[in-house]
Amino acid sequence: MIKNYIKTAWRSLLRNKSYTAINIIGLAIGIAACLLIFLVVHFETSFDNFHSKKDKIYRVVTAYKSKNGFVWGSGVPLPVAEGLRTDFPQIKNVAAIFRYGGHYTVDNSKGQAVKKFKEDDAYYTESQFFNIFDFGWLAGDKKTALSEPNTVVLTQDEADKFFGDWHDAMGKVIKYENKTSLKVTGIIKSLPANTDFPIKIVVSYATIKEKGSNFYDNLKDWVSTFGTHYVFMVLPDNMNVSLFNKDLEVFTKKHKPAEYAKQGFQLQALGDMHYNTEVSIFTFHPFGKQLLEAIGLIGAFLLIIACVNFINLATAQAVNRSKEVGIRKVLGSNRKQLVFQFISETFIITLCAVILAIGLAEITLPLLNKLLEIKLSGAFLTDPIILLFLFSVIISVTLLSGLYPAMVLSGFNPIAALKNKVASARTGGISLRRALVVLQFCIAQVLVIGTLVIIHQMDYFRTKSLGFEKDAILTVPFPGDSISKTKLNSLRDQLIQQPGITDVSYSFTSPSGGDSWSSDFTYNNSGKKTDFAANLKWADAEYFKLYKLQFVAGHAYVKSDTIHSYIVNQTLLKRLGVHDPKDAIGKYINLWGDKTKTAQIVGVVKDFNVSSLKDEIPPVLMSSWKNVYQVINIKVQPANINSTLASIEKLWNNNFPDGLYEYQFLDDKIAEFYKSEDQLSTLYKIFAGIAIFISCLGLYGLVSFMAVQRTKEVGIRKTLGATVSHIVYLFSKEFTLLILVAFAISAPIGWYFMNKWLQAFTYKITLGPGIFILAILVSIAIAWVTVGYKAVRAALVNPVKSLRSE
Repeated sequence: MIKNYIKTAWRSLLRNKSYTAINIIGLAIGIAACLLIFLVVHFETSFDNFHSKKDKIYRVVTAYKSKNGFVWGSGVPLPVAEGLRTDFPQIKNVAAIFRYGGHYTVDNSKGQAVKKFKEDDAYYTESQFFNIFDFGWLAGDKKTALSEPNTVVLTQDEADKFFGDWHDAMGKVIKYENKTSLKVTGIIKSLPANTDFPIKIVVSYATIKEKGSNFYDNLKDWVSTFGTHYVFMVLPDNMNVSLFNKDLEVFTKKHKPAEYAKQGFQLQALGDMHYNTEVSIFTFHPFGKQLLEAIGLIGAFLLIIACVNFINLATAQAVNRSKEVGIRKVLGSNRKQLVFQFISETFIITLCAVILAIGLAEITLPLLNKLLEIKLSGAFLTDPIILLFLFSVIISVTLLSGLYPAMVLSGFNPIAALKNKVASARTGGISLRRALVVLQFCIAQVLVIGTLVIIHQMDYFRTKSLGFEKDAILTVPFPGDSISKTKLNSLRDQLIQQPGITDVSYSFTSPSGGDSWSSDFTYNNSGKKTDFAANLKWADAEYFKLYKLQFVAGHAYVKSDTIHSYIVNQTLLKRLGVHDPKDAIGKYINLWGDKTKTAQIVGVVKDFNVSSLKDEIPPVLMSSWKNVYQVINIKVQPANINSTLASIEKLWNNNFPDGLYEYQFLDDKIAEFYKSEDQLSTLYKIFAGIAIFISCLGLYGLVSFMAVQRTKEVGIRKTLGATVSHIVYLFSKEFTLLILVAFAISAPIGWYFMNKWLQAFTYKITLGPGIFILAILVSIAIAWVTVGYKAVRAALVNPVKSLRSE
């Protein structure tokens, strides 16, 4: 019996090829989009789930008390891990991990050039880290591999890169920044893509405890906080998180100076790390929990409008199949059998659509991986969860799309059906199909509004003045050792003589970038430190000219290798309560209670953005300090840029032959702030396009239904003199009204969600009427094109044939 149902269904679908093809294509695109979204959500929710202690692992984060509640910081001072082990001996596993990239060299073959590698995913960590997290070991002992200073553990891929084959790596030596030799004492398996610990190189934490290391002076400093220094722990079963957080308050008071009482510590669960965008992680935050929920909802909506499209087409086709139903009923078929027959047709269409959707997903998966910079596996059909998802889609879509049309078709009166007198009301009522079209275009227009808002916001980011010059400026890191810094003056002279280079400056970082250094200070010989931190911008005197920073009072400081004077921005003075910038000139600032860091303010610059436009401009304090400079800022002329870049690289290599040359244009660095928004913009464009395409198929189904139902009416109107344009208008006006109704519903929804999204940015566009007018015009134009095609075909039919249609 079932075989006969399927065979009959297959034959019926082959007889109606265009109807079948449109349904399969519409469903396939909707299911493929839903499948890809499910793959992303499934991947993002799997991060670090493979650790056996995942439910007991917590990160210690810094909690800053402010007027508006707590502000969270990922980093903690260096002594925190040791302090926790001492004060809470019942906690057996506590470990610090400190991300600190740089360049590494290895000379593993005689007669061959030294290999140089830049690696940002390098970390200092303690052996206990591998008791907390489950990373597979290929060589070495995880208990002792990192117990000694100047030892290093590599991942399998990294060891292959350094030595050709990881089997040859044990016992070999690599050099960090040409000054620290590190012995390879372990090899771990390359980490999976779904982890927030993108470890490639692990240096023993004991290395930074050696005298002379960059962080030796911070080992007992409970005030200074490094943003990439994390501490993890495994909370014992008998300890409660909320109670332990109270213990951390006591722990804070014990170790931190009284003036830093606003800075405390709290626990953050490992499962919360990947989604909580308030606190940073090593892999940043490509997807927060709200964004995952949003795209998951979009995936469900795309699948729903694909099903709606199916229902529209099926009910439009119902009139054409009324005689078939009548004959089947006359020959003895009951309603249950007819329902099963039509459900079988829907099942075949859905199954074909799912197969096609899998193929589409396989083709587009590499593009999605590239867009989102993730690593979704193409072998997703081997995952039981994905197979269960696809099975659920087949069943739910079959029932959702097929049950209603099957009930409508099977309910025809056989006499009326044989006489071809089935009215539109008997095929489900046109009001329902109107509601379905409104639903489709509501979803599509919300996506269009979202896309337009994101595009406008991104244009605003690209065009807004940041308060400094950012075009045609290179930032080039240089080695931080003392010998290299003796070459900086001569390198500046060599660079400035090159054609195409207009200015050269040295600094700790560019005006806007990912690196930052903040500290409180004392103002005007006050014995009390400020209750806020200033962003420290260490730079030479040429910095102001190169970046065209504007002064509102005073002037730039004189050339000096040490702190000679300070420059502040307007926001810093506002925080100090100084209203006239001129009043600050001549006042003294002191950092860290060090007499050598006391100097006068000689200038005030206009506020400039030091990070993303999502953030407010912080107080900024600037001075010269050669010892902490990290980058060369080079202003170049756009003409003959390639030859200019080549000359810069040659001079850099001549001065730092053991270093690894790299550069970045400042505007590219700034663009990285908005990478996630760019990705979101592209996703919305794709989703909106899919929603509109499927909605247009639904329109096509409805206009097809109307064309069939009104064939005789069209013939009469043409006989009475109606033109083609009038017939097209007859069909189009109703759909225009439906789209306007959809817009009336979608506009406030779109405004609410996109206004909420914009609240994350300090600097943002205003949601004016222009975006919404553009959205409705786009929707109407696309609908007219879709409806117009079918309407013109109906209008061009010979009226004689139209009048004979019954």
